[in-house]
Amino acid sequence: MSPGQALRRRVPPWAVDVGLVVLAVLDAWINLFDEGTPLVWFCVAIGSTGLSLRRRFPLTVFLLTLPMTVFMDVAVAPIAALYTLATATRNRRLLVGCALLHAAAGTLAWPLSDTFTGDRTWTLIQFVYTLATAIAPVLCGQLVQARRDVARQLKEAEEAREHERALHAQTVLAHERAQLAREMHDVVSHQVSLIAVQAGALQVASADPDAREAARTIRSLSVNTLDELRHMVTLLRASGGKETELAPQPTLADLQQLIANSGIETTLTGELPAAISTTAQRTVYRTVQEALTNVRKHAPGARAEVCLWHDVHHFGVTITNTAPTRPAVALPSSRQGLIGLRERAELLHGTFTAVPTPQGGYKVELRAPARPD
Repeated sequence: MSPGQALRRRVPPWAVDVGLVVLAVLDAWINLFDEGTPLVWFCVAIGSTGLSLRRRFPLTVFLLTLPMTVFMDVAVAPIAALYTLATATRNRRLLVGCALLHAAAGTLAWPLSDTFTGDRTWTLIQFVYTLATAIAPVLCGQLVQARRDVARQLKEAEEAREHERALHAQTVLAHERAQLAREMHDVVSHQVSLIAVQAGALQVASADPDAREAARTIRSLSVNTLDELRHMVTLLRASGGKETELAPQPTLADLQQLIANSGIETTLTGELPAAISTTAQRTVYRTVQEALTNVRKHAPGARAEVCLWHDVHHFGVTITNTAPTRPAVALPSSRQGLIGLRERAELLHGTFTAVPTPQGGYKVELRAPARPD
């Protein structure tokens, strides 16, 4: 804020109006030199005091200053009225008309008959000079109006930028929540499902009643945890979008450990090029993780085969499991795992399929185009 703006904000509007009224009366008194008639002083009173209403009725106040301009060579009242009118209206024709009217009133002589008896050239020169004097406050008023318009547009632009920044922040937050939901489903549910399956197996196989009771409690808590996790994932997905990156993230080097901890008889064959991107490695890892989790949930006792493959144009992973050998343990499911894998495949411009096999098992395959990192 400039010093002039700070000063104008500290001075109340009514003080400025009172000051203009005083200046207008003083200007008229100096021009009259105690020679004014009651009619002239009445016009001075009307025109000067009308300045206090210039903000509410700018055109009316300007018209009230015209009699003063006819009787004497005053400047404060008409210039202040013209300036206020120029800051309040966008009607250019009205402003031009008021400037011409002020110039005509300033050129007229009192009595009016003296106006047309003198030198016509001097009258024209005086008209032009008075018109130029009237144009100055009009231009200043229009400049102030344009400055206010620019300031308002800048404020609106800043508000629009703030709104865009807020929308961007909300979008980023939604993406992070979606990624968090996916990671919770892929990682946490994977581990908790393994705990529940192992606890269920221990409950069936153990001969110790205390051990069976402990296994039952662990399985019950695991099932409840999976159910709560499903609700949390649903809540997080409610405002989510596509994934964003979170670190640290698993890669192909972690596949052996994943298979070893799965609790399923699984064989790993094939390999993938070392040049594939980290996003692709993570997608392959999550695909294997979700497939093995589903095998534990829905096909107890089944064996699985994980086959990594690639050719000139594509790479991918195929997970096939045999038919279950014992009844499945009822575990809560968010029904979002395969949807999440399909979304991950789309990010790689690839495809994801999950279909049953004729032998009663299931086949899951991720296929994506081979691209350099």
